[in-house]
Amino acid sequence: VQLQASGGGLVQAGGSLSLSCTASGSIFKIHDAGWYRQAPGKERQWVALISSIGVTHYVDSAKGRFTISRDDAKHTLSLEMNSLKLEDTAHYYCNAVVQDPATMLSREYWGQGTLVTVSS
Repeated sequence: VQLQASGGGLVQAGGSLSLSCTASGSIFKIHDAGWYRQAPGKERQWVALISSIGVTHYVDSAKGRFTISRDDAKHTLSLEMNSLKLEDTAHYYCNAVVQDPATMLSREYWGQGTLVTVSS
C-alpha cells in the first residue's frame, strides 16, 4: 500500500490550499486516517483525524479553518485549509490505517509529505 500526497505549495497568509492523499495497492478497508505536519525544527504533530465512520477531530489551531474529509470509494483523504497563517508552514503528511484483504490485518501507513509554505 502506498499513500501519495499532493496539493502543497506556496500561498499568502489568509489564503487557502487543498491537500489530497490517495491510497493505492491491496486495500480491504481504510480505518482511521489523518493529516500530520512537521515544521522545521519541530516534532511532527497531528492536525486532523477522521474515523472510518466520519467522526473528525482537529488540533485547536486548525479548528474552524481546516476541514478533513474522505472518499472511501476513491481511497482518498483530503484536507481543505482556509485562512492560512504563517505558522501553518510545514511538511504535511497523510496517515492511514489500512486493512489488507488477504490477511485482514491492519497496519499504519504514511504518505511522503507535501510542503505547505505560507508567506506574509
